This record gives sequence, C-alpha cells and structure tokens, in this order.
Amino acid sequence: MELIFEYLVSLRNLLSQHPLFTVGIMLVMGYFIGTLAEKVKLPEITGFILAGLIMGSTVTGIVPHEMEESLKVVTEVALGLIALTIGGEFYWAKLKRMGREVVIITVVQIVLTFGAVSIGLVLFDMPLPFALLLGAIASATAPAATVAIVQSLRAHGVFIDYLYGVVALDDAGCVILFSIVFAIASGMLLGDNAAAEAVGHAVVDSSLGHGGAAVIGHALLEVLLSIIAGLISGVAVHFATWKKQNSNEIMIITIGIVFLFTAMAVIFRLSPLLVNMAAGAVIINFSPKNHRIFRALEPFTPPIYALFFVIAGTELNPAVLIQKDILIFGIVYISLRAIGKYGGVYIGCRVSKVKSVITKHLGLCMLPQAGVAIGLVLMIQASPLMHQLSPLQILMVDRMVNIVLLSVFVNELVGPPVSRYAIIKGNEMEG
Repeated sequence: MELIFEYLVSLRNLLSQHPLFTVGIMLVMGYFIGTLAEKVKLPEITGFILAGLIMGSTVTGIVPHEMEESLKVVTEVALGLIALTIGGEFYWAKLKRMGREVVIITVVQIVLTFGAVSIGLVLFDMPLPFALLLGAIASATAPAATVAIVQSLRAHGVFIDYLYGVVALDDAGCVILFSIVFAIASGMLLGDNAAAEAVGHAVVDSSLGHGGAAVIGHALLEVLLSIIAGLISGVAVHFATWKKQNSNEIMIITIGIVFLFTAMAVIFRLSPLLVNMAAGAVIINFSPKNHRIFRALEPFTPPIYALFFVIAGTELNPAVLIQKDILIFGIVYISLRAIGKYGGVYIGCRVSKVKSVITKHLGLCMLPQAGVAIGLVLMIQASPLMHQLSPLQILMVDRMVNIVLLSVFVNELVGPPVSRYAIIKGNEMEG
C-alpha cells in the first residue's frame, strides 16, 4: 500500500510540472465540483473555490505552490475582462434611467462600508495600508447570486429596479475606490520600507514629512494615466471592430487589444482595472451597436472565470483560517462589512426619500461577495509591488487573501438565503 501511495505521489509530481496539465485538471475538477455545489443549492463559484482548495498545495498538492506563480497571467486576464464588463455598465442612457436616488444609495453604502471596515480593522491592530485595502475590497458586492434569485422568483417592479441599479453601479464604484486606495497604500508600504532602511543606516531625511502629499499626488497621477490609457484602448477597440460583422473576428480583435493594454498597465504600474473599466465605458458609449462586442466575448469568458476562482481556492489555507488573528480579523471584516452595507443602503434610502419597504429590505441584498473581491485581492498578489515588500508585509498580504476568501465563503453561504427573503418581502409592495 505504501509503495502504491509513493507511486501516486511521484506521478502527481511529474504531471504537475506541466502547466497545461495543471490548467486541464483545474477546469475538469472545477466543473464537476461546481456542478455538485449547484445540486446542493450552493453557488457554482463556491464549488470552484472548493475545487481549488482540494487541489492546492495544502491538501492534495495537485497544483504545486511553484505553479501558482505561472498561473498569475490567468488572474490578470480574468480581471481585465471583469473590469471591461463593469465598464460596460456605464452606459449613459442607462445611468440616466437609474436616477440620482440609485447613485446616492450606491455611493453612501460604498463609503460607509469602506470606512467601517477600515476603522474597525485598524482598531484591532491591523496596519493602516492593509486595513484600507480590505476596506475598499469590502465595498464589492456579487450580483450573480442575487440576479439568479430574482430570475427564479420571476420578481419585477420598483424594488427590483432599485436592486439592479445599485448592484450594477456598486462594483464599478468599488473598482474606482480600490484603484485609488491601492495607489495610496502602495506608496505608504514602500515609504515604510524606505523609512526603515533609512533608520537602519542612521540617516534622517527631513523630506519624509512631505511624504503624504507625494503619495496622494502619485496616486492621482496613476489614476489619471490609467483612465487615459483606457480611453485609448476603448477607442482602438471601437474603430478596429466598427465594420466587422463576424463575432469571431470581433472577439479576436477585442481580446488582443485588452491583453495588450492590460500588459502595458502591469508593466508601467498603472491600474489594469481602471484601464479596462475606462475602455468598457468608452466602447459602450461610442455606439449602442457596440453591445455586440460584449456579446462576442461571452463564449470566451466561462473557462477563464472558472480558472480564476479555482486559482483563488488554491490560495485558501485551512490551517491559516483557524489561526486566532485570521479568525478575529475575518469576523471583524465580515461583521462590519454587513453593518456598512445594510446601514449605508438604509441611510442612502432615507436621504433619497425612498419608500420604507425598499429602505428596510434593499440592504439585505448586498451581502453576497465573490468575483470582484477575490480578483482585487489576487491582483495585489500578482502586482509588481510584491517584489518590493518586506517578508512581514508579504505575510500580511497572504493573510488578506485568506480573510477575503473566508468572507466570500461565508457570504456565499449566508448571503443568497438572506437576499431571497429580502426580495420576497421587498417585492410585496408590488403584490
């Protein structure tokens, strides 16, 4: 029996050396476990994450830790496509239909969630840059589960209009907030390293007191350049596909340009999220005809997204989740995010003078959290910033990944049933 086990381990190690085998097994396992998850009424994404956990280096080791570095390109591709799709929600005619109430509700709940989570984590002794990053990530909401519930209930009406409006704007607002916070936090972390090095060499730099203004200035410049790059990308996609009728040609051209600009954003340390989100906004507003570009991309995205979530699962370390600090930070993050989401929507509805039934129940639909949150924290891991951090800071980033994955796992289990209750109660006004 021992010889058989040793042979299987050797075979696993041999096969896992080839990236193509790793990608293939991740897709197959992700599909089957995702299907099983749906059969027990769990979101498919939960199955993908579980598949990654099973194949990760902490369980079976089918996906070795060394291979995770090679797979970061999948994360960058998935993030680029997610951001492009989010940008496509910034259709001006659609935004006008949503009205100022939806904008107010969305902005208030994003700001309150960001503030509550960031301050709460700092009070529990998390370093400020990491608390700010987690606060920004906490503002993301996963619309997929809620949309599926709405469709299964065949619900419609004013409550559903508000719900769709808020979830459509929420992820876009989250990406903008995260891009700004990431630039500021990067400056703070690198500044801390520089200050520590200066102290180690007994050097005092009188200009350090002006570091805050420099960090903010750098962050704003990064955001501006990212948006400009996105505008160029969007214009390029529009004119390159304008006269094309074949959806395969449109998909090839669009993906090629998205890949080029995503790579340039990573190389020149801009925000790939903002670049692609700005590109999506430009594409959709140039012409209603450009909806076909997003439709052409749909056949390409399922395997990429599946790989994306399976990779996220490989980052999940069960041993880390039972560590005291991870549990404490995780509970604080999950609890304050729920308070911020519900409280922000409630306050936004009161300010906008929305009907009381919407005010009471809309916030309960904001709990699910999945794709964008995972993407943002994995983007931190995949960014060039990681090569400049100290070992202690890298350990903190790893903890952030596990905190977010723990939150996704909990909220994808608890969120859909709560959302279903809220949709039923909120939609009673239409009865």
